[in-house]
Amino acid sequence: MKLRTLHGLLRTKITVMLVLLSVLAVHAEQPSDATSLAIDWKNNHLTITGEHLPGKVMKVYYIEAYCRPGSTDRDWGKTTIGHTTEVVSATADGRQIKLRDQLKDGVVVDHTITASHDEIDFRLVTHNPTDQHSLAQWAQPCIQVSEFTGCPRDDARELVPEYARKCFLFIEGQLRRMPTKPWEENARYTPGQVYCPQGVDRNDVNPRPLSRLVPSNGLTGCFSADEKMVMATCWEPYQEIFLGVLTCIHTDFRIGGLAPGETKTIRGKMYFVQSDIPALLQRFEKDFPEQSSHR
Repeated sequence: MKLRTLHGLLRTKITVMLVLLSVLAVHAEQPSDATSLAIDWKNNHLTITGEHLPGKVMKVYYIEAYCRPGSTDRDWGKTTIGHTTEVVSATADGRQIKLRDQLKDGVVVDHTITASHDEIDFRLVTHNPTDQHSLAQWAQPCIQVSEFTGCPRDDARELVPEYARKCFLFIEGQLRRMPTKPWEENARYTPGQVYCPQGVDRNDVNPRPLSRLVPSNGLTGCFSADEKMVMATCWEPYQEIFLGVLTCIHTDFRIGGLAPGETKTIRGKMYFVQSDIPALLQRFEKDFPEQSSHR
């Protein structure tokens, strides 16, 4: 009887130990709050915070503008379609926000934005409930990278601002740091540099200097001040890659117009990872298989 009791106690202890080990393993796999990102949206800016993030904070002008086609050589005020944004919901832990944009032409864009330990995920649904065709061609989330790159904001109007040298994109499948060669200087507005992909009309991009170089994909980003981390971003589909004048970097997402009653989905990512470009590309190709074949 005593032997059975002893065996029973041993079995109970072993079971408890296995449960504890299982719990510890689960917690070990999950990032701590110290390495998690949180998001907030206010006054047309998405704010990303994280203790491990260079500069601790990154702001995204979200959404800076919705744009009509024919924008490459036209006054910017005639390109933008006015819109208003409301917060539909936001979780208390700062991990998910839902927004709704109402465009002046009647189009509605619903955004679900989700933060994890090393990325921000964007899921958009665009819908035209009207009986008129919408000219909403593309839109600009403006990622402001001064704190991340450690570069001052006051040089953003230089022909090649300091922060541009921290930025990159992919040409012929290879990472290219900016300023790329050639570096175009002439446009309706300067400075800046726009890279238009295959399949997008070069008349329908930002009215800044338009590069002759064609990006391999929509992945672009920048290195941190100490070069140890990378912020990279991509959208599917995308309209252009654009280095701007607010110490910012863009991959602007493509809508392509909306017929009456039409609905389209769009998705995007912002990655905050170590400076391991092969690992970044592997992850990008998994998330955006439509673009990985363009390398």
